[in-house]
Amino acid sequence: MTLRCVIIDDEPIARKGLKEYIQDAAFLQLAGEFDNPLKAADLLRQEKIDLLFLDIQMPKMTGMEFLKTLSHPPMVIFTTAYPQYAVEGFEWNAIDYLLKPFSFERFWKAVSKARSVQEAITQPAVPDEPDYFFIKSDNKLVKIGYDDILFVEALQNYVAVYTTGKKYITYLTFHSIETHLPAGRFIRTHKSYIVAANKVESIEGNDITIGTHHIPISRTEREAVLQQLIQNRLLRR
Repeated sequence: MTLRCVIIDDEPIARKGLKEYIQDAAFLQLAGEFDNPLKAADLLRQEKIDLLFLDIQMPKMTGMEFLKTLSHPPMVIFTTAYPQYAVEGFEWNAIDYLLKPFSFERFWKAVSKARSVQEAITQPAVPDEPDYFFIKSDNKLVKIGYDDILFVEALQNYVAVYTTGKKYITYLTFHSIETHLPAGRFIRTHKSYIVAANKVESIEGNDITIGTHHIPISRTEREAVLQQLIQNRLLRR
């Protein structure tokens, strides 16, 4: 990701220092530099600028006065020699406030924050994973919520899905339903059983209790099952 930026500062030395810093930040591209806010107005209207390095105390118009003239201002990092403007600067939702003279390390911290904000804006939202699926049972399609599942049992050519309210028999393979259950939330305890981890009430020997149901743990799966269920949750004296 590249951030196109503009410098507005009436001090030539300050602009020179910022340009050098910007050149060392690969994700920054300098689109222009100006010694007067009014000179930058056309560029900001005509081109897409992501980040503005803006001095506050300048002749004719302050940086904050200039911001008021922009209908859609870019992200702003204030650069100033006057600490008394800090509170007002952050009231403008500035990304950061750099007090001159500032080090490259301080500059890098500010522009990294700007990059993170831009990435959050431009990256598309990841759609939420559905928390349910459908199965065919008793000649109808039944919606099964992950939170409602107690455990799943393989029955030769069928699968039984036990929920908090009902038991459903469906013509599926054990493997096919296992692949649709979120890893971590569901644990295979036996070649014929998968349990919902948060529904487990107790473990005794090779037996898991969920309500009135007792689900076996096979010897080959026992260590992995206990590790997944208990992890660091076992309290000791």
